[in-house]
Order: sequence, then structure tokens, then C-alpha cells
Amino acid sequence: MHYQWSFGFLTRYEHLFVLGTAVTIAYTVGTVLLGLLIGLALGMGRLANSKLINAPLLAFTELFRCTPLLVQLIWIYYALPVLLHITLSATAAATITLSCYTGVFYAEIFRGGIVSIERGQWDAARALGLPWWQMMRLVILPQAVRRMIPPFMNQSITQLKNTSLVSVIAVPDVLYQGELVTGATYRPLEVYTVVALIYFALLLPSTFLVRAYESRLARRATT
Repeated sequence: MHYQWSFGFLTRYEHLFVLGTAVTIAYTVGTVLLGLLIGLALGMGRLANSKLINAPLLAFTELFRCTPLLVQLIWIYYALPVLLHITLSATAAATITLSCYTGVFYAEIFRGGIVSIERGQWDAARALGLPWWQMMRLVILPQAVRRMIPPFMNQSITQLKNTSLVSVIAVPDVLYQGELVTGATYRPLEVYTVVALIYFALLLPSTFLVRAYESRLARRATT
């Protein structure tokens, strides 16, 4: 049977798509910032030589890295309140889950960037008698950050796509709004096409930005 495409009816629901897009962007920005803080704390802790510090941080990291984000989201929203005897809103559950999930990946990026700095740089900083924090701030981090930025940006782009999962716990992001419109109109093909185009419009500029920055780094490395 030939399907008759029609997008005109979607103008009646424009406000829902605008609201959903704003919620998606807010969750992306908010959880990226919180994830950076979590990643910084985890990454610095993972650099410690103490097993007492490293072991629980490693366990936390692998717990979030080795389980699906959707499972984490559902577990934190439904099971964690039962275990802790607390009330947890969908907004709080989504924020906690997305922040911790991206935070463990940021932590590995942060740690990997630091340990990738050549041994000679560390030795030279120690030879100058720099304290540990000054050595990190003046010598190691300026070099490491340049290597961290491309994977940080790629992970942040992935985070925007990850926010689509919050719709399963009724957070009103753009996908959830699409589900509401579909339920009201019974026109899923048009609705989800628009939802896909919204994600595409949000992600494409970010992708080009990452590629441009990576090309700039590559040119600097060859000069």
C-alpha cells in the first residue's frame, strides 16, 4: 500500500518540539559539565599509587562502563529509591545517570591524556624542583589538554545522543515529545522523521567543529 506522507499537521505541535529540543540541550550541557567534574575527580584519583584509593574508583568506573546506559537509567530510577528509601524524580535520576556515565569516560580520557605525556617531560619538571601541583599545571596539563580535547568533544557529542534514553522514564526531551505527538496523531513516520532531523541539526555542526579542530591539531603537529 502506498503511504501518503504529510507533514503539515506537525505545525500544531511545534511548541512541543521546541520544548523537547530545549530539554535535550539542557540535559546535554548540564550532564557534560557535571560529568567533567566527576571525570576530573575520578581521573586524578586513578593516578594515585594507593590501591586503597584506586580500587573503589576502578570498580565505579567499570560498573558504569560495562553496563548499558538504559539499564543504569532504569535501575537508578526504580531500584535506587527502594534501596535508599528516598524519593527520586525522573529529572534527578536522569541527571545522576547521564553524569556518572559520561563522567567515567571523561575520567579515562583525562587519565590517558596525562599518562601519555613523555617520561622526559616529567623528569625535566622534577629536575626543576617543581612541586607536584605546579608540575601538573605548568608542564603536564598544557600538553595533555591538547590531546584530550578531541576525545572530550567526541564523547560530548555522544552524550547528546545518549539523552534520548531519558524518554523511557518520562523526561520530556524531544524524543518523548515525539512519542506524545505520535500518540495523538497516529503518524509515527512523519513524527520520528522530524525528531531525527532535529538530532541531525544539533549534531552536524558539532561534528564539523570536532573535525576542524582535529585537522588544526594535525597541521600543528606537522609544522
